[in-house]
Amino acid sequence: MSSADMKDRGKWGSKIAFIFAASGSAIGLGNIWRFPIMVGLNGGAIFVFVYILAIFFIGFTIMLAELTIGRHTQKNPVGAFEAIKPRTPWKLVGYLGVMTGVGILSYYSVVAGWAMGYLYKTAAGVFRGEVTWELSQETFARFAASPAEILLCLFIVIGVTTLVVSGGVRGGIERFAKVLMPLLFVLIAFLAVRALTLPGAGTGISFYLRPEFEKLNTKVIFFALGQSFFSLSLGMGTMLTYGSYISKRDNLVSSAGWVCFSDTLVAFLAGIVVFPTLFATPGLHPEQFQPSIGLMFQVFPIVISKIPGGYIFGVLFFILLIVAALTSTISLLEVPTAFLIDEKKWRRKTAAVVIGVFSFVLGIPSALSVGGSQALSKFNFLGKMDLVFGNILLAAGALLICIFLVYAWGIAKALAEIASGNIRFRLKPLWVFNLKFLAPLTIIIILIFIKTITG
Repeated sequence: MSSADMKDRGKWGSKIAFIFAASGSAIGLGNIWRFPIMVGLNGGAIFVFVYILAIFFIGFTIMLAELTIGRHTQKNPVGAFEAIKPRTPWKLVGYLGVMTGVGILSYYSVVAGWAMGYLYKTAAGVFRGEVTWELSQETFARFAASPAEILLCLFIVIGVTTLVVSGGVRGGIERFAKVLMPLLFVLIAFLAVRALTLPGAGTGISFYLRPEFEKLNTKVIFFALGQSFFSLSLGMGTMLTYGSYISKRDNLVSSAGWVCFSDTLVAFLAGIVVFPTLFATPGLHPEQFQPSIGLMFQVFPIVISKIPGGYIFGVLFFILLIVAALTSTISLLEVPTAFLIDEKKWRRKTAAVVIGVFSFVLGIPSALSVGGSQALSKFNFLGKMDLVFGNILLAAGALLICIFLVYAWGIAKALAEIASGNIRFRLKPLWVFNLKFLAPLTIIIILIFIKTITG
């Protein structure tokens, strides 16, 4: 690879830079709102307990597998599989990851655009005064049915994402992550402290942190497994791509651990924000809701209109959502960009702009499907995109990565790569067992029960 190619490809400036960027990739809207909704619908604290176990045994296992393949090959998903098993169908797993990343970016950016639109509405004082459920629903319906507003927000999100990725690994992604990730943690910590000071917060904390083991059932386990897997954005080569920029001197095990920990911490703090707030708000209870990608834009305006300091609380909340969303959209765009740089020898800026424009066009049907187009709304286009790309293909990709590492590449070679930068891998027996048996079995269960898990 020439020096020009290496410059376009890039490297992380430090281990902490990778942890910030990879944590940003994993942390997204699902952590900050979908996780609390799943907790509310599935027994409260018992769901949190099962979720944390799933992160440790399943999420960490696949995270480390992707990072190991990426650093060993120093290539994108397609190039990585081709490098280890040349001229075999395994590279199709890489193409699956690239395709999945673009698909998720297209509709995920729509939801990120909603957060941007609602930040403007909140800052403009739209939700000051009494906000009823009916008024909140009507506000969201009008917003979703305005093609100009929705498409403008989508364009801004894709545009900012493209600009950051065009700047490269150090000059764009790393620099952006070093600012956004600390900001994200500061904001969510501040909101959590604010929520804990609300009257009635203790009831919400009890619901969230005091497990009632009699509520443990197969439904709780399925939902916890699904949420833990999908929240880490594994199975599409994002972590594989980010791993390809890691130095051979860095410890892959601790890197994977820190990313999993950061992702779980944000989800945990999101619950601290949401449940005391909901229980402190008259007429609202988490178990009355159904999981919906647009739910927070209908519920949270009611919350911020009722609590003391709601205006500031609401502005900070939607800033938090935008920060979380952008750190994820950046990683989603980086996967296909890295593919075009490595395999097609494109310049980084050209690759990022082309994929950005394509993702914007692909996102238009999703943007219009929540109210802007009756036909697309009836078909539930955005929901179908989330089911196929955000659930089924992610799970299938992760399953194939496990099979590839165990049976095509080999455990011994993977462990040799991990040993570079980490001679003492104390969790080696557990990781090997999980990779061979527990993780694949869990993913197969998720795929079988995908309709149950995603609602």
